[in-house]
Amino acid sequence: MNRGGGGGGGGSPAAATNYLICTNCRKVLRKDKRIRVSQPLTRGPSAFIPEKEVAQANTSDERTNFLVEEYSTSGRLDNITQVMSLHTQYLESFLRSQFYMLRMDGPLPLPHRHYIAIMAAARHQCSYLINMHVDEFLKTGGIAEWLNGLKYVPQRLKNLNEINKLLAHRPWLITKEHIQKLVKTGENNWSLPELVHAVVLLTHYHALASFVFGSGINPERDPEISNGFRLISVNNFCVCDLANDNNIENASLTGNNFGIVGSLSELEALMERMKMLQEEREDGDTSQEEMTTRFEKETKESLFVVSGDTFHSFPHSDFEDDMIITSDVSRYIEDPGFGYEDFARRGEEHLPTFRAQDYTWENHGFSLVNRLYSDIGHLLDEKFRMVYSLTYNTMATHEDVDTTMLRRALFNYVHCMFGIRYDDYDYGEVNQLLERSLKVYIKTVTCYPERTTKRMYDSYWRQFKHSEKVHVNLLLMEARMQAELLYALRAITRHLT
Repeated sequence: MNRGGGGGGGGSPAAATNYLICTNCRKVLRKDKRIRVSQPLTRGPSAFIPEKEVAQANTSDERTNFLVEEYSTSGRLDNITQVMSLHTQYLESFLRSQFYMLRMDGPLPLPHRHYIAIMAAARHQCSYLINMHVDEFLKTGGIAEWLNGLKYVPQRLKNLNEINKLLAHRPWLITKEHIQKLVKTGENNWSLPELVHAVVLLTHYHALASFVFGSGINPERDPEISNGFRLISVNNFCVCDLANDNNIENASLTGNNFGIVGSLSELEALMERMKMLQEEREDGDTSQEEMTTRFEKETKESLFVVSGDTFHSFPHSDFEDDMIITSDVSRYIEDPGFGYEDFARRGEEHLPTFRAQDYTWENHGFSLVNRLYSDIGHLLDEKFRMVYSLTYNTMATHEDVDTTMLRRALFNYVHCMFGIRYDDYDYGEVNQLLERSLKVYIKTVTCYPERTTKRMYDSYWRQFKHSEKVHVNLLLMEARMQAELLYALRAITRHLT
């Protein structure tokens, strides 16, 4: 979608910027246009997953209902919880940690916690989470005027804007100077325990926005429904895009990019590659120099995963420039045009890589968080370990499968896109195990979650169960949260030393 330009007809330049030209059908579109579309056919908690699959999990597991009664702040079985209940073991870790950061003793007042959640969700235009926490903010005694936007909140909350923006989109830019600016003496300063609590909330809700969009979570209720129709803002999308699922048509989204011939299915081909990689591991060690080269190659290749494949109808830079955010969301953020930028920029040879061994969650982040915000470190650690080790030893129709290699590839690919490198990991495995359509999905869910579509979700692992795809989303969510936390906690450590 390109910007409209001034032309003949005597229109003012200001008026011209209110229009866009669809690069597909060449229609001139108003930026503020809204259209009526019929209600989606999908019902239930997810637009991507058949309702009956989620319902079966909820009705057959009394544990889920117990967890909701014990740890839900809203007191109801919301759509996120219903989808996560496909993995009850993980759900317990998730609800316990979320309940602790929102309701249990901590440095921040309850209303502030929900307002920070709103600010975090707004970075990805996640109206689902914003609406949820607007309700919770008011229930916990929040000042209604604050919901008019950041202009109405105390300066110390406004001061979180910069770190919110960087954590959500480019966490590698966070430095100890950002921390010093927030904790310096003065009436609007943050104590370190307060700041750690805020950082945990921001990273949690940035990552949860990825899960909401990646799993197609449906709204709990839609206030704009009228006579079976709902008003939606189309902004920089044309009707031809809506009919075409944002016009995402690309062979690489559906084709097999590994060139494996014969009658092997996508699933069997993946299992064959896993077996081959395991044999290669046993045959010999890859040199450290080669490991580093493969990491840098993977980060640079990730440059081309989304921009050229997914939004080919929208030149990538134009797409970012023309993102229009509704006033309901924009009131809670500053600098709405600031977004993810590839860690490995074109033409840059020396990457400021975050070597995971130099600052790990286990040896550094965990103890710092626990020292400044008691017990949250244990809860987060349990959640990270749970999602990383969660397995049913199945892959689609196959049983007794060790999926460790695949889970690690998913987790490490997310960290790779945020510039975090593990010295002991061979990044060549990422290219072998993650097909291109899956990489497109991962990068979109992790870096631009608001752009996720059902077609992206459907395009990868077509023989796998929906519960397995939800497991992927849980891994992506936790990998993203941990990556953001590592950068923030490293900056706090540097401030302290």
